[in-house]
Amino acid sequence: MHLLSIWNLIYLFFFSFSFLLFFLSIFMFGKSMGVYLSWSIFSWGSSDIHMVFLFDWVSLIFLSFVLFISGSVFYYSGEYMEGEANMARFIMLLAGFVGSMGLLIFSPNLISILLGWDGLGLVSYCLVIYYQNYKSLNAGTLTVLSNRVGDVLILLAIVWMLNYGDWSFVSWLGQSESLILVSLLIVTASLTKSAQIPFSAWLPAAMAAPTPVSSLVHSSTLVTAGVYLVVRLGWVYDFWLNEFLMIMSVLTMFMAGLGACFEFDFKKVIALSTLSQLGLMMYSLSLGLVKVAFFHLLMHALFKALLFMSAGCIIHGYKGWQDIRMMGNIMISLPFMSSCFVVSNLALAGMPFLAGFYPKDLILELSLMEEVNLLSVVMLFISTALTVAYTFRLIFYVVQRDYVMSGSSNISDGWGVMAKSCAGLVSFSVFFGALISWLFMESSAIILPSSLKNLTLLVCISGALIGFFMSNSGYNFKISNFSPSVWFFGSMWFLPFMSSQPLVNQPLKKGSSMLFLGDMGWLELYGGQGISTYISKFSLFLQSLGLGSLKSFILLLWIMLIYLIFI
Repeated sequence: MHLLSIWNLIYLFFFSFSFLLFFLSIFMFGKSMGVYLSWSIFSWGSSDIHMVFLFDWVSLIFLSFVLFISGSVFYYSGEYMEGEANMARFIMLLAGFVGSMGLLIFSPNLISILLGWDGLGLVSYCLVIYYQNYKSLNAGTLTVLSNRVGDVLILLAIVWMLNYGDWSFVSWLGQSESLILVSLLIVTASLTKSAQIPFSAWLPAAMAAPTPVSSLVHSSTLVTAGVYLVVRLGWVYDFWLNEFLMIMSVLTMFMAGLGACFEFDFKKVIALSTLSQLGLMMYSLSLGLVKVAFFHLLMHALFKALLFMSAGCIIHGYKGWQDIRMMGNIMISLPFMSSCFVVSNLALAGMPFLAGFYPKDLILELSLMEEVNLLSVVMLFISTALTVAYTFRLIFYVVQRDYVMSGSSNISDGWGVMAKSCAGLVSFSVFFGALISWLFMESSAIILPSSLKNLTLLVCISGALIGFFMSNSGYNFKISNFSPSVWFFGSMWFLPFMSSQPLVNQPLKKGSSMLFLGDMGWLELYGGQGISTYISKFSLFLQSLGLGSLKSFILLLWIMLIYLIFI
């Protein structure tokens, strides 16, 4: 069978199941019902190990989005990865990624969640190091070690839940006050997977993976796993954890927005925009706006997948070049892809009546109605302005600006596989925000004075003006010079350096020293093998004195007995 037809079959399979699950989620939401499947695997003392699946409208609609985006990415990869030598490995890794995410989505049990969680971490490492070079290896090591911290925290939560005899979220309702430690462990684990401060360095580093992988990882699978886990824990918000979550998310939003304004790598700008939107989701979760955060999670999956796929088409046309300073004027050579790119960027910025507008506007206005401190609200709106700023900066650089490297590449826009895979996502990014808002979101009265009501519009306009001025060539010439402030803001507040040193270098050095001192040192001399060597030498010495083997053995037993008694 031709390879392109395999991609088509995978796309049709995922697409069909996606629509089936979407309509099933609408039915379950209308009926206010869910299906809870549990069967006991084995019992251990007073604890029963259950395999649990929860099918409700939240898990079904999220999996439908994951399958739709995964199908589009599979179809897109048929042309983007054309000529790849290890195509079967690539297909199996992507399928394992989607399977791990499905297990995580349907699991309300910590043990089965850990299976999907660990599967995501392992497969993401294999995908980040897919192009086997030193840069990919370093990025993959940072990714897997950062995610490993979350794995350890979930393992600790599982061990602590032995006190309660069950690991299911459903059985925890009503006893939230006694589960503060478990809540802290799970929320901190979600910060590692969703790359919040101080675990943010791995997200831009994971751009070493192929672009189809980036569009899948950064839209609906790996980075959203932490947000989805906190969405499932509705009882988290009863204690001080919401303040901890608010501080981490606001700092992440602000840091990612500043970093994206100073970044010139095409894919890293989009990765930092993902980091900013994840911070916005965590911020809304810290306010208890669980449904709005989940709404933004779904919409972000659509337009971020479209943004990565259209960016991949542009990079593909530039023969792998990713510096936005050498791009420009693609609206002439790639009219359809530039349209998809602009639509996804405007949805990311929250422009009215696109998919990103409905949840972002709700979060901003509902945050003004909540009892929160002034500093977090100010940083939230500054981060929103920065989001609009780097979005318009990226549009100006790639789409509108004069073509810098004219004649260096041959870019043409055809109705190929990559364009077809983007066509479905661009229509969803335009219309699905309103559709999901009408279907699943209850109408809530937002009562604000006109000054606060117009604050969101004012922030967006000011952010667009900042992005326009940042795109000016004179300003870029100034910030291209080295200065400590530019280095600080452009390097994510030195997080990559601080993460790579204590997270990667120090454990490896400590493990190496423990290996030489332990396994190859003291244990080699005084462990089982060393003691047996000494005993055999001592027995040979006794036999050389003229004692028989039986007398030597008895004397050796007496010496060992005296040693054990007096030691």
